[in-house]
Amino acid sequence: MMHGPVTDQAEGQIAVTGNALVAGLSRGLAICNNIIVVFASIALIAACVILSYSVLGRALFHSPNYWQDEAAVFLLVGATFMTAAYVQGQRGHVSIEAFVGLMSPLANRVRLWLVDVASLAFCAFFAWKSWTLAHEAYVDGQVSNSMWSPPLAIPYVLMALGMTLLCLQLVLQIIIPLMGGARR
Repeated sequence: MMHGPVTDQAEGQIAVTGNALVAGLSRGLAICNNIIVVFASIALIAACVILSYSVLGRALFHSPNYWQDEAAVFLLVGATFMTAAYVQGQRGHVSIEAFVGLMSPLANRVRLWLVDVASLAFCAFFAWKSWTLAHEAYVDGQVSNSMWSPPLAIPYVLMALGMTLLCLQLVLQIIIPLMGGARR
């Protein structure tokens, strides 16, 4: 569903008034997210190159692919989860805006805050379980079932780290309006 800008979302950087710590954390997370997006873009291009090589290698040279599919999946998992905080910071995740025009600005602010709190609860649980999964995979030395057998801790750590960054982004989006800053 395509929609225009939401009326209660200010353009530009989040303005935090009165709290240098939160403003610094917000700027730091924005810089971190921008760097991650660059690396995730490189990972997506690498996944495309790897999969293209895999297809051409099988079709032209009848060579087996031991590592290509899994390498591409690892890159895609990393790019997907690591950029989740950036997407949330831009309010780019899927949202239903059908009620925006029907509700008062105050009701919309409350609705967005409640959605952020519910999202944080889910993402915090997901991050916690991801970290436990990554720890178990590392401690047990778990590897994938392919001939290449890369450690499963790699995608699990990327997933856990990405969800942790998303939780941090959600925490900022919850507390910034409470401190008098503009909601993004």
